[in-house]
Amino acid sequence: MDIQNAVALVTGANRGLGRHLAAELLGRGARKVYAAARRPSTVDLPGVVPLQLDITDPASVANAAAVASDTTLLINNAGVSTNAGLIHGDIADIRLEMETNFFGSLGVTRAFAPVITANGGGAVLNILSVLSWAHYPRHGGYSAAKAAEWGMTNVIRQELAPAGIDVTALHVGYMDTDMAEHADRSEKVDPAWVAGLALDGVQTRALEVIADDRSRAVKAALSGGLDRLYPALPVAH
Repeated sequence: MDIQNAVALVTGANRGLGRHLAAELLGRGARKVYAAARRPSTVDLPGVVPLQLDITDPASVANAAAVASDTTLLINNAGVSTNAGLIHGDIADIRLEMETNFFGSLGVTRAFAPVITANGGGAVLNILSVLSWAHYPRHGGYSAAKAAEWGMTNVIRQELAPAGIDVTALHVGYMDTDMAEHADRSEKVDPAWVAGLALDGVQTRALEVIADDRSRAVKAALSGGLDRLYPALPVAH
């Protein structure tokens, strides 16, 4: 992926990792960067093109695809975390997380896949999480939605390859953003650094970018028993 000639669209680009991704794209000389947000007036990064986009609203998604019809790189960054548990959490919060993180990202990808194809191919970057792989009660709804988004990413990677569209997945734990404000600062990584790492992966056509030690450790544990990921569970003897 040639970032310098790319026309990129970043969802949720008004803050957090999305804003850093948009800034990194500009710094690498992207031809145009659409900074998508539900309220484009909240986009304050000079040099980008603010774009109204609510990824849970099909009409908003269709309009964004029509406006940003020159897109060659789609970054599915927008997401939500409510800290809802699956048994006792508010079902509305759980539905919101699935509608946003899974169905929202899938809907945007479905809308922009023909756009990118018509522009000669390009790439999609999906912002996932270490919680795509490891799932805990405090983040029950988010974990389930991110696991679904991981599965979606693996499928669309195969479906979009014949059209010349690469799909890269970013897995990362806590970043120093509003979404992780509850976490200890020592556990967080710099989102600006993560943005650079993610775009390095896009440029080199990487299937996965694993950004931090926590994500690497969890991925390595997937091949072991569940007691490695969930040591509090009872172990059969």
